[in-house]
Amino acid sequence: MELRRLGRSDLMVAPLVLGTNVFGWTADEKTSFAILDAFVDGGFNAVDTADVYSRWSPAGAGASETVIGNWIAQGGRRDRIVLATKVGSEMGEGMKGLSAQYIEQAVEASLKRLQTDYIDLYQSHRDDPDTPQDETAKAYERLVKAGKVRVVGSSNFTPERLKSALEASKARGTPRYESEQPLYNLYDRAGFEAGLQQLCIAEEVGVIPYYGLASGFLTGKYRSEEDLAKSPRGRGAKKYMDARGMKILAALDQVAAAHAATPAQVALAWVMAQPGLTGPIASATSVSQLDDLMGSARLGLSADDLKALDAASAAV
Repeated sequence: MELRRLGRSDLMVAPLVLGTNVFGWTADEKTSFAILDAFVDGGFNAVDTADVYSRWSPAGAGASETVIGNWIAQGGRRDRIVLATKVGSEMGEGMKGLSAQYIEQAVEASLKRLQTDYIDLYQSHRDDPDTPQDETAKAYERLVKAGKVRVVGSSNFTPERLKSALEASKARGTPRYESEQPLYNLYDRAGFEAGLQQLCIAEEVGVIPYYGLASGFLTGKYRSEEDLAKSPRGRGAKKYMDARGMKILAALDQVAAAHAATPAQVALAWVMAQPGLTGPIASATSVSQLDDLMGSARLGLSADDLKALDAASAAV
């Protein structure tokens, strides 16, 4: 399996990252364990979660980390995974942001739920304009020095705020953000490509985009209003069901047929092939779904394939 360096760090990750926002929600613990086992057995290693997953579900915030922690505790091969989680999204009354005090409180809670002594990649889930970036950087520096965190990253940052964070870390010698986690897929291109991509390339910041399959739309599963009822996550795909979305699905179908692949595999392989990308994040609610996703890392798209997909997904 090809491994890619995450930014300038020592972390080496396979080009597909397992998203676990469904753990404890639409994937129960037994299923989640099977998915994690199959992912590691398939030669992949990066597992992404967040303390807030899945606050929107009956399971509540912390559910995903708890499931992963239980998997680790029952022999889940902690040394075989690059474990990433996040801090900053609202967990409850007064529990959010990137202040030093909150980060130091939140990391202990995450470590406890994850049943591990360290987090490989600890990410600022979203920007906190009310906290000086120096304060956040110094808090992360203390966690790195204490051995509780190996590398830090950002998520949902604008180019301007990521650049200022990188400059602040460089000026003071504190650990810098080695990765950024933006929204990016064949449909959602504009935000990342409007400046963030070039900044990440120039500064050698790894990129692990979320919603690599556009809430499942790019799997081809949702092609009509009736299809949205197929999954609890179907509502999230509705916004993609316009003329441009259908054009993208048609191109995915064409390229997939030429490679005896699936639309999901092609969509993820397209992300993997983009300049500056480390690997997309994608989630699965079954081992069979995961098997399909893992096939994307073995799919080589030609220049003509990429050109066709680019043309279909160009902004109108």
